Formats: sequence, structure tokens, C-alpha cells
Amino acid sequence: MKKIKYLLAISSVLIVSSCNDYLDTDNLTEKSLSTFYKTPKDIEEATAGVYNAIYTNNVHSEEQIAANLMDNMMLGGGGPDDKTAKWVDNFEDPVDDTYLDLWVQSYRGIARANAIIEKTPLADFTSYFNTPAEADQFKQQAIGEAYFMRAFFYFRLGKFFGGVPLITSIDGKKDGPRNTYSETFAQIASDLKKAIETMPATPFPSIPTSRYGHANKWVAEAYMGRVFLFYTGYMTNMEKQATEELPLAEGGSLNATQVASYLTDCMTNSGHALASDFRNLWPYSYVNKASGNNVLPWAATEGLSWVGQDGAAPTFGTGNYESMFVQRFSFGDWGWTNGNIYTNRLCLFSALRGNSLVPFGEGWGWCTVNPSLYSNWSELDPRKRGSILEVGKADVGTAGYAGDKGDHETGYFNKKYISLQYPNAGGATQGMFVQLYNWSNGDMQLMHAQDFIYMRYADVLLMHSEITKTAGGLNAVRARAKLGPVGYSLEAIKDERLHEFAFEGLHWFDLIRWGDVDNAFNSTIPVRNSGTSANYSVKYRPETKGLVSLPETELRLSNGVYTQNPGW
Repeated sequence: MKKIKYLLAISSVLIVSSCNDYLDTDNLTEKSLSTFYKTPKDIEEATAGVYNAIYTNNVHSEEQIAANLMDNMMLGGGGPDDKTAKWVDNFEDPVDDTYLDLWVQSYRGIARANAIIEKTPLADFTSYFNTPAEADQFKQQAIGEAYFMRAFFYFRLGKFFGGVPLITSIDGKKDGPRNTYSETFAQIASDLKKAIETMPATPFPSIPTSRYGHANKWVAEAYMGRVFLFYTGYMTNMEKQATEELPLAEGGSLNATQVASYLTDCMTNSGHALASDFRNLWPYSYVNKASGNNVLPWAATEGLSWVGQDGAAPTFGTGNYESMFVQRFSFGDWGWTNGNIYTNRLCLFSALRGNSLVPFGEGWGWCTVNPSLYSNWSELDPRKRGSILEVGKADVGTAGYAGDKGDHETGYFNKKYISLQYPNAGGATQGMFVQLYNWSNGDMQLMHAQDFIYMRYADVLLMHSEITKTAGGLNAVRARAKLGPVGYSLEAIKDERLHEFAFEGLHWFDLIRWGDVDNAFNSTIPVRNSGTSANYSVKYRPETKGLVSLPETELRLSNGVYTQNPGW
């Protein structure tokens, strides 16, 4: 549990307020710009504040939930009262400010990163370290992380909203118009480039486990690949402005060869590697060992062993070399302010509605799985049953499932991120992570401390293949799944990414950048809505170009400076 606390520490050095002047930055504590950022502890607290901005109050502003609801492989789900999930799934806006927290929290993170970028170079840390070299390495890591996180938040904004206002300094203009799409992505690329050039090239096994989940040089290189593919794909296929280059804010651009070299460096020097079995990435592969009562016989038969989520020397697991950048989760308590935002709500919201089984516990039944994904997925691929949970199956722990508890029920759920529980020493069923970390509050809504993985090494391999148009990385991922090699083609990449990253919040953005989104929602799906058979279909609206609505609060506060995205 101690390894999670660093990221969850809250630093309120600089926050963005949308209550008075839009995108205004107020100093709300005694830690001012003139007195803070003087010691390594100051920088660590400020960095924790940057990471803390990833968390949002409104569940629809969680990137992974928003992206999964819009994806054609998942449905709205939930109960009759969960109308917002169904509306988002059907490309309707439930309320004026559906994505307000995503907007506000991103700018909070950006403001905090700006302060670190400007103030850290001025500090003298030599008296806090054994050598000047150690002090300089600490400083460069902190500055590089801030550049990366600023890119991360602008990339999040760009993917969802398009071009957004760019504020890249503490006193930057906060009442200006939205920058263009290309200007926004040029800033993202430049920040990633600076992060890569600034952070030390420390290979993964040598990185302290206390920093697991933090950004590093290798994460920045991986994200450069993701940003390149998304920008060039979006401009080519959605804006119909074909390009093979990613612009830089300072001028110039990066081409495919240059971006591929970043990925090659990551593959060669990072120390990251694929887990031996895809299923060992997900904590369901642990529960059989933990409970000792063969609740998942197939897991024992096939020798699964969870790699854990604490890096190379985890408390639980065999060592996770594949997860590169994650959102760390903890627990919560209803007596805390925002006491439920640090539990993984993707696990809660997409777990079985109205069913508390062992080892798969209860949740709200959102994001039910499109049965076409299951039916079209080869049985030879272990990722099929490693990603999709079937109900009513004794060998997977769902024999006792009582159906018809929710809407858009298809019989399939997200197995990667789901509520997990098993009998404790006293025989009572209790959450997996509650037991692992000895947490006092076992509330089913607060017990999900599973990391959400934003970037893993498999993506580096597949992005490298896509950018270089070679099959090496593609076939490395297939070999891990015990599938034979194939020649390179974009269709092979599309198929592999769908099956490797199902339900990880990536497929929606892949559909957009490939220009496939317009034709991805043309099927009718048989479902059961609270016990009643029905047919369900989604109508994607091409006029939105894959973007969501700007929060109405921000539009009003801008006094006409912002305009709403098309289609909203």
C-alpha cells in the first residue's frame, strides 16, 4: 500500500478554478511561487499534485470509461436508471457538463506542470544529495516528468475536444481562444521531445519500485509513437488533410523514421518486456492462488501467475515488466472529501450488476461486451477468454450468475477490469485488494485498487510495426498469444490491436485515427433489458468527427471566445 501513497498525495500548490474566470489559476495555499519549489521535498509534493490531476469526480470524465462507452465493442449497460451511460454510448450528451471534470482537471495538471518546469531549474539541490550529479539527475527527472505530464494532459484534451487553449507558462494568457488542432498537437510533440531529451535513460529494472507508475524517458518515447499515429491518422482520415508528419511547436516536424527511432530506443534499452502470458497481466490470475480453493480451476491448470502491479520487485506477483505507465488506485472512505475517486471505478462500473460471486464481484453493469467480438474471436487465441468474462460458466466462476439484473445484457463482461473477491481467513467473502493491502473498509464501491494501464510494452511493439510497416513487433505480440506469424498489413495491425487491447480505452481512438469510426456502428445487437429481450443499435454521428462536447460552463465563462464542437 505504501507504494500507492506517493501518487495519491495531494498538492494544492496551483489549481485551476472554473468558478470565476475561465482557466484562471489561483494559489489557494500558503505555498506560493516565491517560497515553494526550493527543496527536493517541495518538488516531490508538486509532482504528486500533477499526477493527482488525473483523477476526476465525475465518472464520465474518466478517460477509460468515456472511451469504452463510445467504443463499438462495448454497450451502455447499467440499470434502468443509468441513463447517462446509455446516452453517451449513443452519442448523446446527458448533461451540459458531461466532461467538465476532464477539462478542469487537465488544466489543473497543466498549471502544476508549468510551475515545475519554470521553477525547478532555479533551485539548488546540491546540499540534499551526495554529489552534484545526483542533484542534477533529480532535477532533470522532475523537469522531464513535468514536460511529459503536460503533454499527457494536452493529449487527453486533444483526443476528446480537439484544439484547445494552450497555456505553457505560469503567467500565460488564460482568456485566449482555442488553438487549432495542429497547434495543440505540435505542443504535445514538443513537450514529449523535451521530456525524452531531459529525463535520464535509466533502464526499467534499475528504477526504484517506489517510482513505479511515474513517467520516465521510455514512457515519453512510447507516447511519442501514440501521438504521432493519432495525429497523422486523424488529420488524414477525419480532416482529409493527408500528412505523414507530426509538427513541433518550435517549428519543424517529426517524420515516421524519427518517431520509429524513439520506439526502437525504448525496445532496445528500456528493460521493458512482454509478460510470459497475456493473462498474467490481470489480477484474476491471482485469485486461485490467494483463496486456495480452486475457484478458477483453469487458472491453476494452465499455470497462471499474476505478475503484480508494483514493478520488478512487487509485493505480490512475479514482476511486471510490461506495464509502463499506469494510473494508480487505492481505496476510499465515505467520510473523506471525494472519498470514492481513488478507487478504480472502471472495475466497479463494469462489474456484474446484481451478482456477488466468487471470484467476480458486484458492480453496476456498464460497458457490457458486444457479442460480435466474442463470436468473431478465434478460440485458438487465449486472449479471448483472458479478456471476456462469460456468465453461467462453472469453469470461469460464474455458474451462479443470475441474469436480467441490468440493461444491455449480452452475457459477456470486461474481464480485465472487474470486481474481484474471495473468502478471507475467516471464510467471509472480501475484496481481493482489501485483503492484499489489509484495508479496513470493504465496501464493494471502494475496494478496487487495481492499476489502470495507460501504456504497456505490447503497444510499443505494435506501434513500431505500424509506423515502420514491418511485422517484427506484430509477430512478437502474436507469439506471446501462441499464434503463428503473419506478414505486415494494416488489417493485421487492426485485428491485433483489437484483440490485444480490448476494453483498455484504446480501440475507440484507433477507430477514429484509422477513419473506421463512420462505418463501425452499423449492426443490430440482441440484448436483454432488465429481463426483456430487445434489439439495440447505436447511431454514431459523423458530424462530430469523433470529438465530444465542450462543457457548457466553460463556453459561458469564455463569453463567446470558445465555440462548441460540431454536432453538439
